[in-house]
Amino acid sequence: MGRDRYRFTQPNAPHFMTCTVLHWIPVFTRPETVGILIDSFKYLTGNGLKIYAYVILENHLHLIAQSEQIDRDIARFKSYTGKMLIQFLLEKQVKTFLDQFAFYKKAHKSDRTFQFWQEGVHPECIQGEEMMRQKVEYIHNNPVVRGYVDRPEHWRYSSARNYMGMEGLLEVCTAW
Repeated sequence: MGRDRYRFTQPNAPHFMTCTVLHWIPVFTRPETVGILIDSFKYLTGNGLKIYAYVILENHLHLIAQSEQIDRDIARFKSYTGKMLIQFLLEKQVKTFLDQFAFYKKAHKSDRTFQFWQEGVHPECIQGEEMMRQKVEYIHNNPVVRGYVDRPEHWRYSSARNYMGMEGLLEVCTAW
């Protein structure tokens, strides 16, 4: 995340992060697009990424995760999912979104036609159990605050179900 003023201060500690679709375009309104994110997270968790909490909304996601090289893993996640989501939109001929991804692309990204993610993830190192609890609650309550559901565990694309002892879409580490 070279151009971002935020840094992973303790690379192997848990960090709270936000990944935002460029210009807040609402791409994650279909199971197919969310599935690309979930599949990428499953791959990365099989290769050392530990996820503590997540929520995927229509144009961004929040995540608490850690790994031995969290900056590298998040860069890989954004690179892969960005390419796969652009490919999906091209296949489905979603011209409105593609035009926006081309228009809002940063000028220095001259090696590509489209930019999917905003730069950076604004990582915040989790400093203790109280901060972890606050961030997990924030993540899980995000769809409730937005008025999408009445209870956090009702949001399908979240780890709130895992914390309620139910099966979620991703395995997460609820012990911290």
